[in-house]
Amino acid sequence: MRKFFLLITVSVFILFSNNKLYSQLFRNITKVGTTAGQFLKIGPGARALGMGGTYVGISDDIYAAYYNPAGIAISKGNGQVTFNHSQWLADVNYDFAAASLNMESLGTLFMTVTSLRVSEEKVRTFDYPEGNGQFWDAGSVSFGVGFARSLTDRFSIGFHAKYIQESIWSSSASGFALDVGTYYVTPFNDLVIGASVTNFGTKMRLDGRDIQINFDPDDDPFTGPNNIPSKYEMDQYDLPLTFRIGFSMDVVKTRYIRIKTAFDATHPNDNVEYLNAGIELAYDELLFIRGGYKSLFLADSEQSFTLGAGLNFEMKSGLNIKVNYAYGDYGRLKYIQYFDVGIAF
Repeated sequence: MRKFFLLITVSVFILFSNNKLYSQLFRNITKVGTTAGQFLKIGPGARALGMGGTYVGISDDIYAAYYNPAGIAISKGNGQVTFNHSQWLADVNYDFAAASLNMESLGTLFMTVTSLRVSEEKVRTFDYPEGNGQFWDAGSVSFGVGFARSLTDRFSIGFHAKYIQESIWSSSASGFALDVGTYYVTPFNDLVIGASVTNFGTKMRLDGRDIQINFDPDDDPFTGPNNIPSKYEMDQYDLPLTFRIGFSMDVVKTRYIRIKTAFDATHPNDNVEYLNAGIELAYDELLFIRGGYKSLFLADSEQSFTLGAGLNFEMKSGLNIKVNYAYGDYGRLKYIQYFDVGIAF
């Protein structure tokens, strides 16, 4: 097993260090901007962000609902509740909330809510550059329910069904999606291999009052029918389908110190493949320091290094309060900061 793991590591290094070989095996057409529901690509959780978004192979808490729903089945305790807030790029508000409940031998049930909101702005036109008296806003929301179950003491599966809606001014689009994940703890030093497929679902198409018009077929107000109710024909777009595979392992584990390393490989349907890498240092499972790097081998990406920290307070036996913070560098787009609070009981 040790030789096999070494062979895989060397193979991955050779592959990604050879640009020509990489370009032959992986597509270089990005297809950026060809999918709807872009907010579904924003990963929640300050712990995950602090480790560079490497969470498919970790997924041992409620945030597995987003990255790999199978991981929730191995979480300890009776359940968890969490809330994550971020002032996203361009002053956009991003929020994620989730709750789970372990049903003993049945499995784990969970629910999620994701929200992205653009603040209200004036409607500006060429004739009225300072505003015409109207206001517009935009927002996206997702409601999900899921189930995870351990099939053996080392293997679990999970599912997450979501209703998705996006709106801008008086038009909106909606759809449904399903996430599926697997989680396997190998015998090799408890190396975890996780895999997930997210946002497999329907296409989305905008509809509403904003695309309705009155049409004059012959463009003459004095002849023929006038002001015929019509609307613009809108195209439909796929959701951002994403396949991820992740690995994580505790490379150091003593009475007080634990060091976990992880990396994820991501294959989206609207961009090229890339890797995330991260590390977590834990002291007595009380204090956590994290670091990572996002979007390795993704050309023209503004994402890069991430940092984070966290505290795990044991209020009493069986009740823990978790507080996490993370910082992500976005180059010319400046940075983002995550803050989340969770309860495990």
